[in-house]
Amino acid sequence: MAHRIATIVLQLGLIAVTIVVLPYRIFELDRYFVPKELALHIVALAVAVILVVRVMTMALDAVDVVLLAFVALSLVSAVFATNHWVAQRALAITVSSAIVFWGGKQLGMLGSHRAVLVGAAVATACAALTCLAQAYGLESDYFSLNRAPGGTFGNRNFVAHFCVIGLPSLVFATVTARRPLSALLGSVGATIVAAALVLSRSRAAWLALAACLVVIAVPLLASRGYWPHPHVGGRLARLALAGVVGVAAAIALPNRLSWTSDSPYLDSARGMVDYSSGSGRGRMAQYTNSLRMAGAHPVLGVGPGNWPVHYTRFARARDASIAEDGMTANPWPSSDWVAFISERGFLATLALAGAFVLLLWRGCRGWGDLPDGEAVLAKLVLIATLTTMAVVSAFDAVLLLPAPALLAWSVLGATSGVRGERPGRVVTLPGTARNAVAAATLMLLIVAVVRSVGQTAAIGFVGNGAMRAGWRNGVIWDPGSYRINLRLAQLYAGRGDCPHARVYARRAVRLFPAAPAPRRLVRCG
Repeated sequence: MAHRIATIVLQLGLIAVTIVVLPYRIFELDRYFVPKELALHIVALAVAVILVVRVMTMALDAVDVVLLAFVALSLVSAVFATNHWVAQRALAITVSSAIVFWGGKQLGMLGSHRAVLVGAAVATACAALTCLAQAYGLESDYFSLNRAPGGTFGNRNFVAHFCVIGLPSLVFATVTARRPLSALLGSVGATIVAAALVLSRSRAAWLALAACLVVIAVPLLASRGYWPHPHVGGRLARLALAGVVGVAAAIALPNRLSWTSDSPYLDSARGMVDYSSGSGRGRMAQYTNSLRMAGAHPVLGVGPGNWPVHYTRFARARDASIAEDGMTANPWPSSDWVAFISERGFLATLALAGAFVLLLWRGCRGWGDLPDGEAVLAKLVLIATLTTMAVVSAFDAVLLLPAPALLAWSVLGATSGVRGERPGRVVTLPGTARNAVAAATLMLLIVAVVRSVGQTAAIGFVGNGAMRAGWRNGVIWDPGSYRINLRLAQLYAGRGDCPHARVYARRAVRLFPAAPAPRRLVRCG
C-alpha cells in the first residue's frame, strides 16, 4: 500500500512541477523556479516519509555510495559558503533530488517502474503542450514574453531540456502500452514533443536528441530478442513517423513567434557546435572563468549556488555573463558540470559523474537476469535518459533546476531499481543510527519546504502589495533575497530615509559582497 501511495505522489509531482507558476512578472525567473522548487521538495518529503525513512534495511551498492558522497560533500561545501541563503536553496534541490532517486529506486525494485515512467511521459507531453500553446498564440500572465515559447517554464531552452529528458519515458510508455488507445495517445504525445523541440530552437536539446539516437541505436537492436510483444517494432516505427510529422508541422504551420531570421531553424542547426561567435563564444569565456574559480577553491568550491556571488571576481572586462548592474545575468553558469566543479569542488563532481557512469554500466549489462522484456526496455530508458541529461547539462543548467531534476532523478531511480536479483550488501542500521538519519533527512526536507513557502509568499506580497509595504512584507518572508533587500534600500534612499536604506543595503552586501549597487547605498547620506 505504501509504495502505491508513493507512486501516485511521484506521478502527481511530475505533472505539478510542469504546471505550477506564479503570475508576477516582476520576478521573471523566480516566479517559475520557486513554485517548482516547492513542488519538488513536497514530493521528496512525502516520498521520504512513505518509503526512505521507514525502511529497516538498505541494499547499498556503488551508485548509492558515490551519490551519498556527492550529497555529503555538497553539505560540507554549503557550510563554508559565503551566501548561506543561496547555498541552502541549491543544497535543498540536491537533497530532494537524491531522495527522489532513492524513492524511485525502491519503486523500481517493487515493480512500479512502469507507473513512474508513464507519469514522466505525461509530464513531458504537458510541458510540450504549454510550449505549443504559447507558440500558436495563447496569451497568459503565466507565460513569459522573453525567450518564448517557454510555456510554463518561462524559457524555450528550459522546456526543451525537460522534453528531451522525458522523451525516452514517453517512448517506453507508448511501446509498452497495454491498450491500442494508449499507444495512439503516446504517438500523439511524440508529435507534440517533436514540434515543441523544433519551435524551441534549443541547440542543446537538439544535440542531446542526436546523441541519444546514436548511443541507443546498438542497444536497441541488441535487445530485439527481449521485446515483450510483437507490437514494439511497429509502435517504434509509428513513433518515428509521428516525430517526422511533428517536425514538419512545426516548420510549415505559421506561428506567433517573432524570429528575426528568415530561416531560424536552419540557422540554429548550423550553429549547434559553433563556439567561435555568439552564445557559443560567450559560453567558452564563462567556462574558462568558472574553471579559474574552481582552481582557486578546488576542494569544496565556493559553495552550492554561490557561483554568481564570486564570478565577478574572476570575469574579465566585457564579459557577456555580467549584466549592466554588475551582477551575473543568470544565477548559474551555462553548464551543470561547470557549476558543480566551481561550486562544490572537483571531488563532489567526480562523485556525481561516477554515479552516472555506474548507472550507465548497469543499464548496458545483465539483461538476461531481468524478469521480462519490459524490464529490458526500462534499462534502455536508463541509458537514453542518462545520455540526454549529460548532453544538455554540458550546455545549460538542468540538474540545478527543480523541474528537470525531479524528472531526471525519478526516471533514473525507477529504471535503476529494475533488477532480476537483489545486489549489494544489505546493511541493517542500529535503531539509534536509523533514527538519527531519519531525523536529519526529515529536518533538511522540512527546512526546504518552509523556505520555498516563504519565498512563494514573499513573491505574492511584493506582487500584490503596495510599493514599499509589499517589499517590506516580502523581506520578512524571504530575508535572504538579495533583490528584495536591494529594492527596499533603493526605495528608502529615494525618499531620503538613509538610516533605513543603509540597513537593507548592508544586508544585500552581506549576501553579494561584490555587488556594486548596495555598496553605493551603504554610503547613503
